[in-house]
Amino acid sequence: MTTIESCLTEARSYLPHIEADTLTANALGVERSTIYAFPERRVSNSLATRHANWIDRRRRGEPVAYITGEREFWSIPLRVDDRVLIPRPETELLVEAALTHMKDEARVLDLGTGSGALAIAIAKTRPKSDVVGIDCDPQCLELARLNASRLRITISFQQSYWFSSVDDIFDVIVANPPYIAENDPHLKEGDVRFEPRTALTAGSDGLSDLRRIIEEAPNFLQNEGWLLVEHGRDHHELVQAMFREAKFHQIDTLKDLSMNPRVTLGQRS
Repeated sequence: MTTIESCLTEARSYLPHIEADTLTANALGVERSTIYAFPERRVSNSLATRHANWIDRRRRGEPVAYITGEREFWSIPLRVDDRVLIPRPETELLVEAALTHMKDEARVLDLGTGSGALAIAIAKTRPKSDVVGIDCDPQCLELARLNASRLRITISFQQSYWFSSVDDIFDVIVANPPYIAENDPHLKEGDVRFEPRTALTAGSDGLSDLRRIIEEAPNFLQNEGWLLVEHGRDHHELVQAMFREAKFHQIDTLKDLSMNPRVTLGQRS
């Protein structure tokens, strides 16, 4: 007889407890509290098979978010799969900074929206704002629309390669573009091995997309509008120089919870 306890014991024999517990609860379709409160509860053969499959996938390195199909971002449950980058906690800093620099009814552009995480977090927190999310990949847009629809959040999603199909002006532009160098050894480690390479890498130095965004952004910002971008922890000085070259002022770089320079912002002159 298979029980919740036997599933949990099996998972914990291979994985860290927090991962084992998360995967067990999701695979069995119950809350985390249930696996602790009712360990004796029987598990059907189909759920036990799914549980074993999920544990095996994680042992092979597949990200937990892709296995469960969900990742929480800004306390919002988002559907994710291997079409999109997995939303990360450090990117919430970009949301916080954008909210600080926008009015309630601001027009906001999210460049490279992916799963829609940034656009949805901003629109949910500031429901009077007008948020547009763009991505060059129609499959990403499909998932972003699904997330917004499930959460009953109104966002306009459009297909565009950065600004190529944008014909409007915004108060705030946010972007978490690819910023890893193509030959970075970290691409062979951890979750990133399974994520879409196009969402991770940007040229030999990881800065090609950031250059284009910063150079072109002033053409799509209101006077005194703000551009905010996420970047690698070693990029802040180069990114600040790009902001200065593009004639932004009030340039600043914010650190994430690990005290790494993570978000740079500037105001259009």
